[in-house]
Amino acid sequence: MGIRAASASGSWKRPVRCLLLLFIASTATAQPLAPRELERVFDFARFDDPLLLTHAGDGSGHIFVVERPGRVRLIDPDGQTEKIFLDHRASVNSNPGEGGLLGLAFHPDFAVNGRVFVSYTHGDLFSRVSEMRVSDDADVLDAATERVMLEVSQPAGNHNGGMIAFGPDGMLYVGLGDGGASNDRFMNGQDPTTLLGTILRLDVDRVDAGLSYAIPPDNPFVGNTDDWREEIWAWGLRNPWRFSFDRVTGDLWAGDVGQGAFEEIDLVVRGGNYGWNIQEGFNCFQGSDCQRADLLLPVLQYGRSHGVSVTGGYVYRGQRLGDLHGAYVYGDFGSANIWAIRHDGTAITDSVRLVRSPSNISSFGEDEEGELYVVGYDGWIYRFLPLPGEQPVVTAVLDEASAEILQGPSRFELQQGYPNPFNPTTTIRYTLAQESAAQITVFDILGQRVRTLAAGRHAAGQHQVQWQGDDDSGHLVAPGVYLYHLETEDGGTTRRMVLLK
Repeated sequence: MGIRAASASGSWKRPVRCLLLLFIASTATAQPLAPRELERVFDFARFDDPLLLTHAGDGSGHIFVVERPGRVRLIDPDGQTEKIFLDHRASVNSNPGEGGLLGLAFHPDFAVNGRVFVSYTHGDLFSRVSEMRVSDDADVLDAATERVMLEVSQPAGNHNGGMIAFGPDGMLYVGLGDGGASNDRFMNGQDPTTLLGTILRLDVDRVDAGLSYAIPPDNPFVGNTDDWREEIWAWGLRNPWRFSFDRVTGDLWAGDVGQGAFEEIDLVVRGGNYGWNIQEGFNCFQGSDCQRADLLLPVLQYGRSHGVSVTGGYVYRGQRLGDLHGAYVYGDFGSANIWAIRHDGTAITDSVRLVRSPSNISSFGEDEEGELYVVGYDGWIYRFLPLPGEQPVVTAVLDEASAEILQGPSRFELQQGYPNPFNPTTTIRYTLAQESAAQITVFDILGQRVRTLAAGRHAAGQHQVQWQGDDDSGHLVAPGVYLYHLETEDGGTTRRMVLLK
């Protein structure tokens, strides 16, 4: 599968079959959503106020559970043993009811650089985002390596947000609430000169003057003359409690906790203003005039008969639960209700209440394979049971050559295009360890070739090409998910990108 060298005629074998194997699940017909049951997992450990479950993306299969007092516990792939990955309780202020160790994110290249990012409340009272590195023992994070990147003063003990996650563009996204109390007492919701009430987007691989990170040049407020904070990606949020990126589309989903009447789920876009404190859900808040074109509406809202505090979830992209594939799953902390919806990019096409959790839902989480977990604040972790007769997502068994193409050996490297998602242009960088025939090709989600960006002999070293969303004929293609593939004499590798409208 794939080329080893260009033939005498210069023709190339294109890796379409390999791409189709990867995306069978994504193009399958969606099944109607139906209620299902939960089962408890990891019974050997009861966690201390757990707030998040995540993975390192390093191929280890490890699962990490964040505990509010300041610890992170590592669960081995066997699901039967665990150890302490981080104990930061001496620095974490978990006394406020919504304070503590709130977020954990692994650098996209963690397997190589050992960089980990944490989010917590500190002192009296700051939201802090820091970088740490693993110790000589890769299963232990060295707190002594902490480098504080960002601190934001909190005027009250609630609405701290605290979620952090890397997007498909390699940037670190940070969620912060409106400063707490109630009714946006400190008037931060519609004030973009503060970092409160926002989702930030930071480049942690560079440093700007006077900062411990860099501001990506395509952030929406870069270069403004009104003192709006250039770190902001989206704003007008009350308390974004858990956000996530769809593994296939790159969409950013967030749960935003409401005031007294409505909870909401948002699809977060660049520069979006989600209306707090002018609107709550779809509704004007306390007599405000919210008929404004610059305010974005949520995907959905629910009222007090269904719950009291939303917990954002994930679009399910695992394999065990075939009928749930592609659905966004979310819940409510207070009522413990869990729902799933399907969304076609414009409207909800299916919705169901899946189950009521035995525990208050502090978070959802994904493992490395995209399997979904429910985090109970009482210390227990759950996962969904398959429905009777439910078939897992179909995946093909790859032959050895195809597996090599997907793995991408160290003799070459294909980086994530930047920016991603993008419009109109993304830059694709790749590195060859030695001179080689090489080709960069763009495919659509069905594996059909769209555009060849580079082909021929390449010297050893770093290279880059740009794609402007056009095909080989120069015609612009439709927005959506595309794949780009690097093929060399030593094998190949594939990545995903999203072209916006």
